[in-house]
Amino acid sequence: MRHFLDISDHSSEELQDLLDLAVRLKQEYFAGGNPPLFKGKVLAMIFQKPSLRTRVSFDMAMRHMGGDALYLSPNEIGLGKREAISDVARVLSGYVQAIMARVFAHEHVLELARWSSVPVINGLSDYSHPCQAMADALTIQERFGKTKGLNVVFVGDGNNVAVSLMQISVKLGWNFTIANPEGYDMPAAAIEQARQVAAQTGSKLAFLRDPHEAVRGAHVIYTDTWVSMGQEDETAKREAVFPPYQVNAQLVSEADKDVIVMHCLPAHRNQELTDEVADGPHSVIFQQAHNRLHAQKAILARLFGVA
Repeated sequence: MRHFLDISDHSSEELQDLLDLAVRLKQEYFAGGNPPLFKGKVLAMIFQKPSLRTRVSFDMAMRHMGGDALYLSPNEIGLGKREAISDVARVLSGYVQAIMARVFAHEHVLELARWSSVPVINGLSDYSHPCQAMADALTIQERFGKTKGLNVVFVGDGNNVAVSLMQISVKLGWNFTIANPEGYDMPAAAIEQARQVAAQTGSKLAFLRDPHEAVRGAHVIYTDTWVSMGQEDETAKREAVFPPYQVNAQLVSEADKDVIVMHCLPAHRNQELTDEVADGPHSVIFQQAHNRLHAQKAILARLFGVA
């Protein structure tokens, strides 16, 4: 791997290899610690958006493996405003061994990769969230094993998290369903790309409006905030549209008895996800958050070429 920008860039085999490596690194960590494979490596972390999980998980992944991380706030760089993205990429390439960027526009992370001579990781963009999808897949495999034909259901906005979840589901042979309101569909190009992969892996895709229909037989129910960062001006409109898509005890009861409930966090509790579900027996939201650390160690190790 040269960069990690989008799940669709990688084969099913490459993604499963990364997940297997994440399992091994997680086991090592809990057995006494990871070896310092990242010694002498520094990860530059560019942020256009606030972050808890992305910042801390990448920082700690580097520390656990003997490396270091450098936080660059929105005010320090002004990506594409204070300085051209091409210049930022080429300057940082002379200082650090990899760049992680959490941005608004997907084109920004693509341009960083275009000009960088070190690996670039998409820590989140408006199009996709591939690092989150890797943690999600690790969590699902920990619960169900490497099972083909699992029913993964996303309830809510067809956003960047939904896109990456769909991408990794079809790559790993899981069925993917989304239930979302009209006007909040995933990008058509992402859907077409997923259809092509599903034709090869045997996954089934479904795009529905009714969340109750969607969760029948679901092994995974996934939701996300109704209003993402950068959409604050749409808050009132979205809060009027999305209440029927709340993941609550009634909706969970209509799925498979062993269903797990996932959320990438931060959650607006008792909006898209009720407290009863978030803190209930089906929830894996904190295991999922913790797995960001281990999945990202695997991504970094492959990009550094040390594992």
